[in-house]
Amino acid sequence: MQRMLIGMSQEKLGEALGLTFQQVQKYEKGTNRIGASRLYEIGAVLGVPIEYFFEGLENGSLQGSEGGERAGIDLSLLSTAEGIQLNSAFFSISDPKLRRRLLELIRALGGQGDEPETAEISPNQ
Repeated sequence: MQRMLIGMSQEKLGEALGLTFQQVQKYEKGTNRIGASRLYEIGAVLGVPIEYFFEGLENGSLQGSEGGERAGIDLSLLSTAEGIQLNSAFFSISDPKLRRRLLELIRALGGQGDEPETAEISPNQ
């Protein structure tokens, strides 16, 4: 997700690490395991500390993942290229009233127009 957020291709990340883009793809999909030293290198290239890759983990399990499932939210969609672009575009709208109206439109299009609002929308979320 960080790679996509900074607009880096798998090929560019691979070049920086001395790998092929196919190897980067295997790391991202979880097909191949990543050793600690390689993870450190990836963090350095992406400009994040190694701790970034462990955010939300405690005792080997994700914190709050059940909350997403209970709320009917598919969190895996947020880490897709489309999800990242949508999130970035949405929060680039500086007018909170316009963001709220857009959210109402999206809910209506998705058939969720009558659901109560669960949280305040802020660009820092």
